Amino acid sequence: MKIGIIGTGNMGTVLTQAIVDGLAVPPSHVIVTNRTLSKAYQLQEEYPNIQVAHTAEDVAKSTDITFICIKPLDIHPLLIKIRDSLDSQQTLVSITSPIKVEQIESAVDCHVARLIPSITNRALSGTTLFTFGQRCGQAQKDQLLGLAENFSDPVMIDESVTRAASDLCSCGPAFLSYLMERMVNAAVSETGISEYQATQLTSKMVVGLGHLLEKQIYTMETLKEKVRVKGGVTGKGLDVLETELGDVFEQLFQTTHEKFREDHNHVDKQFEAYTK
Repeated sequence: MKIGIIGTGNMGTVLTQAIVDGLAVPPSHVIVTNRTLSKAYQLQEEYPNIQVAHTAEDVAKSTDITFICIKPLDIHPLLIKIRDSLDSQQTLVSITSPIKVEQIESAVDCHVARLIPSITNRALSGTTLFTFGQRCGQAQKDQLLGLAENFSDPVMIDESVTRAASDLCSCGPAFLSYLMERMVNAAVSETGISEYQATQLTSKMVVGLGHLLEKQIYTMETLKEKVRVKGGVTGKGLDVLETELGDVFEQLFQTTHEKFREDHNHVDKQFEAYTK
């Protein structure tokens, strides 16, 4: 099985690293390309055995599964460019949320799926979010899910919850990192602890918290109650969070969904013009 990666920006690079480090396929079976080829060659410096193709068409012609890891508005022009290089037995996978699988199916004749990765896949952990097209056969679904299991926990999602699921799994690490960074900075500014030690303690706390939840020792609710002692320090701190955070997360989801709708509208116009 040969894997193609079109686009070696942040997530295309993470996906390549996860596939290779997770031993999903041998490195020599991975073919990458990028509009700026030097970025693809930089990735090859990290993994000398992967191949670099000069064009997206070369990747499409040479692989069983091709991942499209570029910006949403660049995808439609790319599909028009590579569709004649794809055959009906190949699988084309988009990693971007604003484009529906049926839209991609309208432009190509092969199997189509969407896989939304997470930066946590870089550590061979976290989830990948899957949505399959109508033409995607069971063999292709099993092949993709098996591939993703090497570096993640694949989760099937409905189109209707794409943005919410992506906010939690794909954007979530950035959101939580921001909150942790703020907590570290506050500890440093309000106490005598060093930034290095505060960062180390917070990082190890988060890893330990992840293990507790992963092993289902506690739920988020029961964990909070286990740490909170009546009249204690944790309770006072939680009172501050409950008061000051207000509806910040509701606003966060409202904002990401508004941006999602804007992206959808632009993408829809591209595909509508093509199908007329």
